[in-house]
Amino acid sequence: MLLDTLLDRTVVVGYSRFGYALRRRTWPADDPAPDALRGRVALVTGAGSGLGEATAAGLARLGAEVVLVVRNVERGERALSRVRAAVPEAKVRTARCDVADFASVREFAATEPRVDVLVHNAGVLPPRREESVAGHEITFATHVLGPLLLTELLRPALRASADARVIWVSSGGMYTQKLAADDPEYRGGRYRGATAYARTKRMQVELTPALAERWRPDGIAVHSTHPGWADTPGLAGSLPSFRRLLEPALRTAEEGADTAVWLAATRLGPPAGRFWHDRRDRPTHVLPGTRPAPGDVERLLRFCLDAIGPIGR
Repeated sequence: MLLDTLLDRTVVVGYSRFGYALRRRTWPADDPAPDALRGRVALVTGAGSGLGEATAAGLARLGAEVVLVVRNVERGERALSRVRAAVPEAKVRTARCDVADFASVREFAATEPRVDVLVHNAGVLPPRREESVAGHEITFATHVLGPLLLTELLRPALRASADARVIWVSSGGMYTQKLAADDPEYRGGRYRGATAYARTKRMQVELTPALAERWRPDGIAVHSTHPGWADTPGLAGSLPSFRRLLEPALRTAEEGADTAVWLAATRLGPPAGRFWHDRRDRPTHVLPGTRPAPGDVERLLRFCLDAIGPIGR
């Protein structure tokens, strides 16, 4: 436990492939079981490459019927071919959904009558401030509003599951930011894509306990996790200098996706509302001044619910 904590606080080692290699030695070899997700349906957003594709393959390997939820269908079909090649017995398909576009989210949600696992993995890191078709800052729309709307629309399907689990794939970069409850749309100050990314990842983590409580009566468990530093196309495209600097220490996409797969499939459902990395819950704050003021999380959640509009169940 002490070594694990030290790895986590050093960041460079803990988030790297070396931290993963050290920690995995302590994990039970039989958890998750090889057929842990047999008969269950899992949706993974942003599954066209990288962590999303690796998560989809990991879930399929455990027996789940997996839907690769993608914005670009052609890219999704290429990922589908790779998943099938890696897991020949996989029951997988693609479906189009742009999570930043509320109309696309509503159209997609109406086609999925059954869901047991929902992994919110889709992400963007734009170089300049952009807005979605509904007028919301694009990282906020992609990382927070769209996933919230999708989950709300799928609540009836999740409610029907015997063990529904919703997983937000966040980022360790969220540790650098406090909750932007006063400016969730990032209208004030100089816009930086990396900051917008970290701010919305902070939102995901802070909202996780509130959403766990909101959806608890429906039997829906909510978790958030971060993958550490994984070598993915998204990293190469968005932060090429960072990738070049740390390339020898980067995890594979499969290693980065491990905890999301574990959260979906582990025998005993982990405690809801927590933030996980390498199969252990982690503190949500390590830097001074990042804790939200009383009422900030609730205020942000109300803003988000108003932004996505009526669900119409």
